[in-house]
Amino acid sequence: MQAAELRLPGASGSAIVIRMPGPSPLLFFETASAYQRTEALRAGVELDLFSAIAAGASTTDELAARCGANQKGVRILCDYLTLAGFLTKSDGSYGLTPDSAVFLDRRSPAYMGGTLRFLLGDTIRDAFRDLPAAVRHGGAVHGEGTMDPDHPVWRDFARAMVPMMAPAAEFIAGAVPTSGPVKILDVAAGHGLFGIAFARRNPQAEVHALDWAAVLDVAHEHAHAAGVGDRHRLLPGSAFDVEWGTGFDLVLFTNFFHHFEPARCEALMRKAHAALTPDGRAVTLEFVPDAGRVTPPMQAGFALTMLASTGHGDAYTFAEYESMFANSGFPHSEMQDLEGGAQRLIISSKVLRG
Repeated sequence: MQAAELRLPGASGSAIVIRMPGPSPLLFFETASAYQRTEALRAGVELDLFSAIAAGASTTDELAARCGANQKGVRILCDYLTLAGFLTKSDGSYGLTPDSAVFLDRRSPAYMGGTLRFLLGDTIRDAFRDLPAAVRHGGAVHGEGTMDPDHPVWRDFARAMVPMMAPAAEFIAGAVPTSGPVKILDVAAGHGLFGIAFARRNPQAEVHALDWAAVLDVAHEHAHAAGVGDRHRLLPGSAFDVEWGTGFDLVLFTNFFHHFEPARCEALMRKAHAALTPDGRAVTLEFVPDAGRVTPPMQAGFALTMLASTGHGDAYTFAEYESMFANSGFPHSEMQDLEGGAQRLIISSKVLRG
């Protein structure tokens, strides 16, 4: 396979030849084998390898003894995780990168190993095995995918995703401060962390959590653990079917709209408009790609997850959210990036704000 040549005129009639790299199969092979990277991470978490290194084990024999594994197997896995950027290696000893020390040591308060229970669960992985059919169909080919009523995956989500969502919850509660008596509706509350963060910051905030009953059990556990259980009300059922009530100062939509087509999103937005006080606001956390839909990579790529796992979901741009909220009675929406995260925050008001 020959490299391309670019010829430019040089001094005295000579030519400057620049060799351009030719086509390469590297991206193909890296992508085709990307599952190996995923499984290496899962193996490291399952063996508690990262916690072992954090506790002082650094050589192959020390790690094999601590993890109850074969020395050769540990050496190969650690070398691969070093190549993947999860470990460091020097003079035969392994160490944690700063990211791994924070997110993969089981003793860290930000430990994320448990999120693999949801991220690598059969529900999500099986959806991607039928991706060609989803592309032909325009969405999940088996019912509504993860949006089937009372789907058990959401209880797993509520238990597994706490470390990943906790920073976002704290950021939002700080970005949309409240004081005095306020009434908050947490739609599709899941783990409940978003409403709980508001209740922890404001001792007069009352949170109404809406979700499937089995999921709300988990959210209520978290509310009691956070010391706000006495101000955490439960509203079990479908967000589309349950009567929300009125008088809310904030309605929280966190990672929910991406599961539905625009018409259903607007139906929820209209319910929010009716449930809010005259100066109330809808607070949305979402994967929001730029207008071209290929940047930033994580926000843009999330659309594929929705194609595979839901019947009608998508990753919507800010212009689309702004239009949907305007159609539902919210004349003003503004967006900001989530500090240190891959998502974006949209705040939509029932009144124009200067």
